[in-house]
Amino acid sequence: MKNKTVVRAIILLILGIIYATPGIIAFVQQWEAEPIVTGPGVTKKAMLSDYFEGLKGTPGDTEVYFLEGKEPGGTILLLGGTHPVEPATLLTAVTFVENAQVEKGRLIVIPRANASGYTATEPGQGYPGRFEIETDFGTRWFRFGMRNTNPIHQWPDPDVFAHPYSGQSLAGAESGNLNRNHPGRPNGRLTEKITYGIYQLIMREEPDISIDLHEAPPCRPLVNAMCVHEDAMDLAAYAVMLMELEGINIRLELSPENLRGLSHREWGNATNTKAILIESTSPLHGPLHGPATTDLILTAKDDVYVWASKLGRTVQEHTEEGVPISVRVGRHVSAVTALAEALGDLEPENSIIIKNVPSYQQIVSNGVGHYLKPAI
Repeated sequence: MKNKTVVRAIILLILGIIYATPGIIAFVQQWEAEPIVTGPGVTKKAMLSDYFEGLKGTPGDTEVYFLEGKEPGGTILLLGGTHPVEPATLLTAVTFVENAQVEKGRLIVIPRANASGYTATEPGQGYPGRFEIETDFGTRWFRFGMRNTNPIHQWPDPDVFAHPYSGQSLAGAESGNLNRNHPGRPNGRLTEKITYGIYQLIMREEPDISIDLHEAPPCRPLVNAMCVHEDAMDLAAYAVMLMELEGINIRLELSPENLRGLSHREWGNATNTKAILIESTSPLHGPLHGPATTDLILTAKDDVYVWASKLGRTVQEHTEEGVPISVRVGRHVSAVTALAEALGDLEPENSIIIKNVPSYQQIVSNGVGHYLKPAI
């Protein structure tokens, strides 16, 4: 009888291992970051921990790419991946790293601002851990993560998160939201250390413009908008006009003074940079979307948001056509180049000349994959 019990236990253990193995493999694979090709315009590569040593060896450390021209000029800092559930931001940053060549000034790119957030997906949401982009040579895969820092990297969340410099109180989970933790603290939780590292980079490199890329669901107020610190309003208004000449409609919003912890507020308050946040459209991380699939990531076709839009419950109209990833990346690329052009016109001594970057129409026509390099 005892032998039978042991045999049953062994069989159950083996079955448990068999059934658990796919989940274990998927869990471990989520820690692998997608390859980013160092393009011909990249002059050097650093880590965020080079600006704040407290990040060294942590899951929050991340790559920083420099594209520097031979002629001195201004500097743009570009962040993708503040929220790893917003895929066009990562793809936009990668498009610049792999293609752009700077003739004058500097472009500094952080593709995965919250690297920790790419190592997990939102609990209970059924999000895919990765998606693929068709290219001229096959496919490239990219990680899809969660909105916040991975909870295992700064567990547990407090019941209430208080922004340390303003006292503003938010839900405890916001302690893991990179865009509620600026300008960060050197002795804080991991998310605060990441934002502190970015703050230190801004202080040392002194970018004229700092851009934080995002995506918002159709029901959120900032969808397809540019939200800017008051010190950047003239520059942003100029860039919006340039985008409209290209056929891209984008709203201009002023950063609320009392909404603290956000990049467009804290960078502008604490440094001399012109702080700008830009949003495109992505239904997947909104509250109303249908099944969380890779197709929804790439097409933004969502019947639930179409229904909500017809009821007048969205900020912008969401149609059956969706918003393909190429359109969203194209909008972001256009916004960055428009801001560079606007800076050059308004402040010629700080101009930044960026070449070999596809236009909005080229990305929409050819697809973003046409501008991705082979990852060897």
